[in-house]
Amino acid sequence: MENVRVIKKILIANRGEIACRIIRTARQMGIATVAIYAESDINAPFVKEADAAIGLTGQTPGETYLDTDQVLRACKTSGADALHPGYGFLSENTGFARVIEDNGITFIGPSVTAIDKMGDKLSAKKIMTEAGVPTLPAIELSADADVSAAAEKIGYPVLVKATAGGGGRGMRVVDSVDQLADAVASAKREAGAAFGNDTLFLERWLTSSRHVEIQILGDQQGNVVHCFERECSIQRRHQKIIEEAPSPAVTAELRQAMGAAAVSAAQSLGYYSTGTVEFLLDGDEFWFLEVNTRLQVEHPVTEEITGIDLVREQIRVAEGATLSFNQSELTFKGHAIEARLYAENPENNFLPSPGTVVAWKPSSSGNARFDSGIESGSIISTQFDPMIAKVIVHAQTRQEAIIRLARALETTRIQGLVTNRDFLVSTLRTAEFLAGDTTTDFIDRVNPDRVSSPSLNRLVFAAIAAMIEARARRHATAKVLKTIPRGWRNSHLPPNRVSFTHANTTLLLEYRTQRNGDLSVQCQDQHYAVRILATGMGQVDCEINKFRQSFNIDQHQDRWLIHNSDGDIELQEMPRFPQLHLTALSGGLTAPMPGKVLAISTSEGDSVSQGQVLLVLEAMKMEHQISAPRDGTVTSVNVSEGDQVANSELLIELAEEE
Repeated sequence: MENVRVIKKILIANRGEIACRIIRTARQMGIATVAIYAESDINAPFVKEADAAIGLTGQTPGETYLDTDQVLRACKTSGADALHPGYGFLSENTGFARVIEDNGITFIGPSVTAIDKMGDKLSAKKIMTEAGVPTLPAIELSADADVSAAAEKIGYPVLVKATAGGGGRGMRVVDSVDQLADAVASAKREAGAAFGNDTLFLERWLTSSRHVEIQILGDQQGNVVHCFERECSIQRRHQKIIEEAPSPAVTAELRQAMGAAAVSAAQSLGYYSTGTVEFLLDGDEFWFLEVNTRLQVEHPVTEEITGIDLVREQIRVAEGATLSFNQSELTFKGHAIEARLYAENPENNFLPSPGTVVAWKPSSSGNARFDSGIESGSIISTQFDPMIAKVIVHAQTRQEAIIRLARALETTRIQGLVTNRDFLVSTLRTAEFLAGDTTTDFIDRVNPDRVSSPSLNRLVFAAIAAMIEARARRHATAKVLKTIPRGWRNSHLPPNRVSFTHANTTLLLEYRTQRNGDLSVQCQDQHYAVRILATGMGQVDCEINKFRQSFNIDQHQDRWLIHNSDGDIELQEMPRFPQLHLTALSGGLTAPMPGKVLAISTSEGDSVSQGQVLLVLEAMKMEHQISAPRDGTVTSVNVSEGDQVANSELLIELAEEE
């Protein structure tokens, strides 16, 4: 007999994309929602989409979304009778879940007992070993542990891993003993900042395998099912960036075996709500990795192939309802792939690249699903995760899903900051990905192009469109002679000139207005006959050498952001006259992004060697090491621990040794 407690109002203890995702389902179910927000998120879409929102005091994750007292006060102030933690932050924090339930608020997730047992990854491995599920060797790093001896016992390469949390934080691969101490210290700091728990363990690292996970779902009556597998092998910094379901490497027999192992593990815990059991797969052998006692970032691919709204099921289970289906009734159809759009620079080792989303418009191509928490004008700050959106495509076949997803990404407008979009497109279109050759070392092994290289013709067309838009804007804002046609002259004068740059290419446009209003343009020793069909509101419709194209254009300072059916192009307009500027400092180490100085391991006068870590910078919940590019002597340390630094700020000056 069901004992259903109807939920009326949900407080979402999260932000960004996942908050928007939960709001969408709650609204469909007739449930009110409450958002909480840090000051920097006050104008974020999730705050505006919720039925109510409550501000938090503070700026950093630890001061806001990780503050149990503030979150609890928000629940009481809003009158929320349930809380959804999303993923990350406090979603797998046993103490938080207990406090919420102790205050009579329904926690939309598994029991505190299950979180306690599975939230600690090392504890989970022990339970799985006792249950007969194969696991990789692991050793906890207690306060008095001999870390070097533990690593030698497991064998290199070894993975330093946080027992709490996920998302690649608190994880480091170590190939030799000389890297071990720095990796442990860095992982410990990062895990403590992200999850409030800095406990670590060492685990055997498999260089080349597949990361396959099983989606589980259970109710409070003891029913548990699995919703098949997802493959998440395409990763950088141990974070997934492309996920798909089903896995191209999993046979029906293997699916049944892995699914049965996941269900057995869940049943032994009395597990309910959504969860994920993660495995490493090599051929027909698989090893348990961890259980995530929450909704996963990549849950949409499972929703697409099964037709199940996993957030809805989470809420129903939290209310006390029985699962509306059993294992035999579950089937999947077709293939789904998800790509994560990040504000990061693939050319700079995928370092976060915060900034303002000047232009955002999801593509209408490929019938893609966009799960995002941004809009034009949104700021991707250094305080939080740099994920912008998830783009998901469901199709009848894997190849069709790949082709459609690549095109949807390619034609999505995302401009104003550096992203991994071009890298995602090139990854999807590699022969290896198309063939399903997707192992965890994919990026290092295949090395897809980090950025796209537009043809010269595309660049010229974009430059012509930017020039047309600039002319239209000047005419619209002219104070005098507004009735005179643009480009009108009463004598023969030299052509108008404007220069743009893109990467290492400079485009000089020389143009004249013809009597009929058309333009004659010279660029790169080529002539272009341009007929302007329409301009206005950042849109240009023109015919260039009889080839008609439409462009959407925004100007951001001296940058022109151009988008058409071929995708995005950014051009920088060169000044008409030379500008005086400071000579760049030489011999200095600068900040690769805005962030906070966590640790400095050198002083003025120190002799350092190439590759030695000199400083640790924290940005977007990740640590980034600043290392000596060569042997030398430190002549100046210009920052202190705790300082906030800007992008390209000079941190340390280094002189070459004589």
